[in-house]
Formats: sequence, structure tokens, C-alpha cells
Amino acid sequence: MIIPVRRRRLVTAAALCAALTGCAGGPNGSASFPAAATPAASASGRPAPAPSPERAAPPTLAAGPGGLTPVFERARDTRTKTVALTFDADMTADQGPRAARGEHFDNPALIASLRRLKVPATVFMTGRWAEEYPDQARSIGRDPLFEIANHSYSHHAFKSPCYGLPTVDGQQMRTDVERAFAAFRKAGARNIVPYFRFPGGCYDDQALRALAPAKVTAVQWDVVSGDAFARDGDAVAEQVLAGVRPGSLVVMHCTRSAAPVTEQAILRIVPELRERGYRFVKVSDLMKTS
Repeated sequence: MIIPVRRRRLVTAAALCAALTGCAGGPNGSASFPAAATPAASASGRPAPAPSPERAAPPTLAAGPGGLTPVFERARDTRTKTVALTFDADMTADQGPRAARGEHFDNPALIASLRRLKVPATVFMTGRWAEEYPDQARSIGRDPLFEIANHSYSHHAFKSPCYGLPTVDGQQMRTDVERAFAAFRKAGARNIVPYFRFPGGCYDDQALRALAPAKVTAVQWDVVSGDAFARDGDAVAEQVLAGVRPGSLVVMHCTRSAAPVTEQAILRIVPELRERGYRFVKVSDLMKTS
């Protein structure tokens, strides 16, 4: 997900949108998620133990008017100082040769810092990224600190125009999303949530209608970090710190070649927000308050 930034020191998102991509799908053409199980009767006739909270189905929003895919931008509860940091792991389907030549679309140092700081986060991953870095996708997707959400397979736009991105045909939108979920599962990820972020953040009612059968909640944001192609980590940190409010959802990136100072920014953002009394949560936790 690449979006425009507000500071001169940060490069515009149009170039990054055109550079990054991803998407995959669930088995049998459908995206499935662990449902909150109803205790079954055991052989003794007693109810089986209830499932642990970790295995409960992630929260989603109710469908919009006419069954449109719902859109989540921030928590409605603005009294509780919670904030969700989200990271888009972008890679387009045609960037394999660049990766083979040594370009890094991952950012293991960022993930390591989040772990060291004990910061829960949601990674919006493209299917192509998961295919290129299956070990990292599996590691992130099995760490209870994180959850993996869907950022498409091809990172093509679901609405045109959208920062110069190629456009997914309306009939292929659901397939594109489901293909990404399949890539996550093939990599061995487990903590997969039914959330989807539109490439470039671009969508319309046609896109929301096309994705309705996938049963996902579209997740946007209310704070733009401006880390895309940034070279000044302090500028990114200042933009986030100035924008965060209780219930905020921040968009950042997990791609070294396109967002090289994100880790540097995080090292300042996290302690300063904690000093202000904020608690970091995943999108699924933030959505529980809405």
C-alpha cells in the first residue's frame, strides 16, 4: 500500500505504488478462517472445553448497505489510548528478477525490532512477497505478536486511476485476494486474519461489491507515516507522532528497498507513544472496540 506523503523530504507514493505488488488465495477458491467453535459433546456427554482465545475467529465488521464489503479506518472508542501499527509487505508479481539481483523487498531488522520492543502489529502482505520470502512469512505468521492480513497478490489497483498502477479486472478481484490467502498458507503462516488493504488505498463501490463473497473487512487508516522512499527517519516519526490519536490506525511499510528508514522511525515512535500512555495493539484487537 503506497500513499501520498505530506513532507517535502519524503518522496511521493506514486512511484512506490507502481513499484510494489502482491496477492494470493485460499484453497478451493474460498478464503477460510478459524471460526469460534461451539463446544461439542464429548463421549461422556459433557461439553468439550471451549476453544482458547487465540483460536477464536478474528472480529470483522458487518457488511455495508447492499452487502458491500465493510471498511474499517480507526476505532470508534477514542477514550482508550490504543494505536495499531500496520506494515505493508509489498512486492509486485514482476519483481522477481530484481530480487534475484539482490534488491531487498523484506525488512527482517524491522521485524526483529518490533519483537525486541514487544510491539504487536498487523502485516498486510502481498502473495508475491510471501512466495519470495516464505521463511519470513511463516515466522511472522506463527508469532503470536503478529497477524498477517491480505494486500492482494499483484498489487494492481482495484479502482482506476490509482497512482499509475495497472488495474485488476472486476471479475478477477476476488480471485486476486483469495490467491494471496493461499500463498500465506502455503508458506506455513497460521495467524491469518480476514482483512484486506486495497493497493494504493484506492477503491469504490464496485470493488467493495466484488469482494463481498470473500467475506473480508477492508482496512484503511487514519495516520499516514510517509515512510515510502523516505530518507529521514525522524521526519517519519514526527509525522506519526503528530497524527496519532486514541484509536488510530497507522500505515507503514516492511520493504527495505522502498522504505529504508521505517525501523529507525519505529525506534523513536514506540517509546514516545508509550510515554504518552499509548498501548500498541493489532488491528483485530482495535476492531473489537468498534
